[in-house]
Amino acid sequence: MNAPAPYLHFPGTAREALEFYQGVFGGELSAHTAAEMGREDLPGDAIAHAQLRGPVALYASDSAGDAPLRLEGLMLALLGAADPTTLRTWFAHLAADGEVVEDLQRRPWGASDGQVRDRFGVLWLIGYEHSGDTDPAARAE
Repeated sequence: MNAPAPYLHFPGTAREALEFYQGVFGGELSAHTAAEMGREDLPGDAIAHAQLRGPVALYASDSAGDAPLRLEGLMLALLGAADPTTLRTWFAHLAADGEVVEDLQRRPWGASDGQVRDRFGVLWLIGYEHSGDTDPAARAE
């Protein structure tokens, strides 16, 4: 790993969240339950440690309490992390059952970006630079 990767603590929804992110971004998911890791502070089937490896890297676990995941003053940026078509697809998938905070749109400085809060409460900034605008969808923004 050559960059920091977020480690998210979910209130009992880590498996569901990571399977959702794997469906959005692809990649390989590995998950280990509390029982497998010998942890007694979580229910046996809770996720004690999981990792999504692929175009987007995430770590996650279930928290020992039922506190909801809260990310204040933080967003995960996927700026130029893939081609524009892929980024628009990710944006749409993350918005499903979530909330578009700011539409993915062309900005005065020439790039496109937007913000979406997914159904698990994670805020994402997705954007890209335009190069040649050969993609009709990119020209329409």
